[in-house]
Amino acid sequence: MVSLRLTALMAVVACANAFTPSGFMGVSVAAPSAPAAVRQPVKSTLEMRARNCDLTGKKPNRQAMVVTFSHKRNKKVQHVNLQKRRLWWEEGNRFVTLRISTKALRTIEKYGLETAAKKYELDLSKY
Repeated sequence: MVSLRLTALMAVVACANAFTPSGFMGVSVAAPSAPAAVRQPVKSTLEMRARNCDLTGKKPNRQAMVVTFSHKRNKKVQHVNLQKRRLWWEEGNRFVTLRISTKALRTIEKYGLETAAKKYELDLSKY
């Protein structure tokens, strides 16, 4: 009985020693001397922006409803028709990229970029 307990105890100790950090099955493993490099978060140039027109400030209509044949009313969002456009800015002598509505595009075609920006108080040097 004592020898059976002793054998079981030796087996448990051997199993415990086999999985220690010092080694597996008696083979020693060297611990890494330097800690693993910590990954730094990458600063993204992509920023989340609201679906608003850069020139006119138009934003989505969140008050709209869909009315079914049975006259059930469900909420829906009517988004602004935004277009990403790269426009030449004469005074700044460079291109500016704007997310503008189609109405703003028509305004720019009618008055020009600089005049439209002044009308809506937009600083083009930020774009």
